[in-house]
Amino acid sequence: MLMVVIVIFLTATALQLFFWGFLFRKWPSPSSGPDVKPPVSVIICAHNEAPNLLLNLPFFLNQQYPVFEIIVVDDNSSDDSASIVANLAQVNPQLRLVRLTQTSAPGKKEALTAGIAAASNDFLLLSDADCRPLSPHWIQSMINGFGQRKATDFVLGFSPYEKHPGFLNRFIRYEAVYTALQYISLAAAGLPYMGVGRNLAYRKQVFSANGGFANHAHVASGDDDLLVNAAANANNTRVVTAPSSFVSSQPKQSWRDYFCQKQRHLSTATHYRPLHQLILGALSASHFLHFAAAIPAWLCGMPAAWILALMAIRWLCLFLTWRRTLQRLAQPDLLPQVILLDVCFLFFYLIFAPSLMFSKRNSW
Repeated sequence: MLMVVIVIFLTATALQLFFWGFLFRKWPSPSSGPDVKPPVSVIICAHNEAPNLLLNLPFFLNQQYPVFEIIVVDDNSSDDSASIVANLAQVNPQLRLVRLTQTSAPGKKEALTAGIAAASNDFLLLSDADCRPLSPHWIQSMINGFGQRKATDFVLGFSPYEKHPGFLNRFIRYEAVYTALQYISLAAAGLPYMGVGRNLAYRKQVFSANGGFANHAHVASGDDDLLVNAAANANNTRVVTAPSSFVSSQPKQSWRDYFCQKQRHLSTATHYRPLHQLILGALSASHFLHFAAAIPAWLCGMPAAWILALMAIRWLCLFLTWRRTLQRLAQPDLLPQVILLDVCFLFFYLIFAPSLMFSKRNSW
């Protein structure tokens, strides 16, 4: 029994060193070559998003790109969402409104499917009503991810949360970058497993070829990551991390709202491919057990100096990886808190994960 505890600590630490010292050091190569400029359809789904549409649609409409359309799908809104889009469309011919007026299935998959069906172009670029591109070259930057390769079907982008005062905001922004670090690194390693619907591009033909969302229509979330998880591979997926490709999003303002959001997002994890579940499970389990087994390992006879040395080596690898990641994703202000946030993330596993994995969430 004593040896088992020590082995658990050493195994968890070894896995953490693999992730932070090797896997998370992988990064996609920057896009190269001339700009590609195929016609693009930007799709935004909205449910009672009138203030956000009024605030953010101008950032989408002001993109410097030759040919694009913006399709806003109003999903049974009871506010002025539809009228706001309709009024803007009168002076912006590239803006189109699609309305769903009947009760739809849980989540936004039905709305997104309607938007894709209405799209005039093969290249689709997805975002949300509470998001805004951080550059007028957002469309161009994301579409450059397809390059000249006809084999590219998916382009994964990054969507940071806006910066506000308070610990909750820092934690939300940290968790968003941590998620991005995982899907960017795994995609760079040839194992793409998800993207975020706030900033994601794919071809209409690949959506149709994979049956759209039919295979997971019963899951409220997962309109973005489950499609990527099912159809993306090392050959057809690229990642864009240029700052001009970023789309910012409004973070939740309370722990309750954040909990509900994560409950919805993480409910899709059990539908990933087994290999992806194994990798992500090893990451979270080794993170937790590295800390949870440290004191028991010391009580079982492992020298404290060895334990502290291994923890220090892990933190050094983690810090160096975070420093490079935060610089590349333009979030350097989080660096002084990464060690604290790394420890606080243990509470994420303890408080959030059990409920997230076993609860059902069927709304937007």
